Amino acid sequence: MAETRRGTRLIDDPEKALLALSPTKRQLLEALREPGSAASLAARMNMPRQRLGHHLRALEAAGLIRLVEERRRRGFTERVLVADAQAFVVDPDLLDRRKKAIETQDKFASQHLVNVAAEIVREVTRMQSSAEQAGQRLLTFTIEADVGFGKPNEFEDFTLALANAVSELARKYPRDQGRRAYRVIIGAHPAVKGGPTKSII
Repeated sequence: MAETRRGTRLIDDPEKALLALSPTKRQLLEALREPGSAASLAARMNMPRQRLGHHLRALEAAGLIRLVEERRRRGFTERVLVADAQAFVVDPDLLDRRKKAIETQDKFASQHLVNVAAEIVREVTRMQSSAEQAGQRLLTFTIEADVGFGKPNEFEDFTLALANAVSELARKYPRDQGRRAYRVIIGAHPAVKGGPTKSII
């Protein structure tokens, strides 16, 4: 039986997120990237079928896994299940509801950068899932580079110069009717010590 499912799915419901983050249910979602029955999963995970069935019913009720086939086996029906997506992404906003108000003029607030990054995760994951279902390509780009600043004013000078350069370039590609709109986000944070170097060639 042919199946169609999303490659990536965003979980933005708190209850579903708790299910997906549970160690046992997380293992089941991983195992059910390929279709499987309670019997086959019990053998693979060395877990009693009764206990496994409880977790499977919860995942199915939440829509994280679904039925793909029913087989007649020695007087009973074996249900074959599969994860609703190949990968699940939990909305970062669910992991921290303690968002603080950010003053609009504070362009360098780290919390604002975190909030924007979380929004990118939500938006791009949803669009990627929709594109996969439609058999289309999601056109995106990422630019990464490492820079160094010796003094605080160098950080500010770089930010201003970058903002001016992006503003000038953006004027060449206006968000007019008939054009596909894109959102360009540029942020910076201290590099992780010992992390890989990124450079623009």
